[in-house]
Amino acid sequence: MEDRYLTFALGKGRLANKTMELLEEIGIHCEEMKDKDTRKLIFVDEKNKMRFFLAKGPDVPTYVEYGAADIGVVGKDTIMEENRRVYEVLDLGFGRCRMCVCGPETSRELLEHHEMIRVATKYPNIAKDYFYNHKHQTVDIIKLNGSVELGPIVELSDVIVDIVETGGTLKENGLTVLEEICPLSARMIVNQVSMQMQTERIRDLIDAVKKRL
Repeated sequence: MEDRYLTFALGKGRLANKTMELLEEIGIHCEEMKDKDTRKLIFVDEKNKMRFFLAKGPDVPTYVEYGAADIGVVGKDTIMEENRRVYEVLDLGFGRCRMCVCGPETSRELLEHHEMIRVATKYPNIAKDYFYNHKHQTVDIIKLNGSVELGPIVELSDVIVDIVETGGTLKENGLTVLEEICPLSARMIVNQVSMQMQTERIRDLIDAVKKRL
């Protein structure tokens, strides 16, 4: 069993880069991932018997749930939205931001009075859970894939549910944070079977990473 590779699925971009920096600190290196021109899809650290591949954020929990990857690193927003059967084992602390309800100041009253409103978002499951289960407010949720800030501006929606880092884009477009749903950051997730079959290796890895946080 020890000869088996541990496979990581990493969310493309900043999350993958930060994760690899962190893993390098504990002696896990994968030089071939640094080659910007490579067309390879799977990267290997032979010494530590580890494999890595990059995936779109929303796909990472899927790869982990179905065992195509033992371990994944992805934003908490993706874990909440995808709602896959995985173990969330570690808050890595980077990629910090917030999931918020945002809109023009005039929409604050609609939220306070629990009125029927339209909510534009890339995160329909998070929005539904927040409004239905936490606020007990009936809303019409509109799924968008692009710039959700447009929603209230063109009167498609009263508010939006979106990730807020600095709030600069909101301010520029006359919007503000009206309610905070939850804080977000990068998390490490583990396949449920892998956690049972490779317990020692995975726990050692988690402990080593923890010490660097």
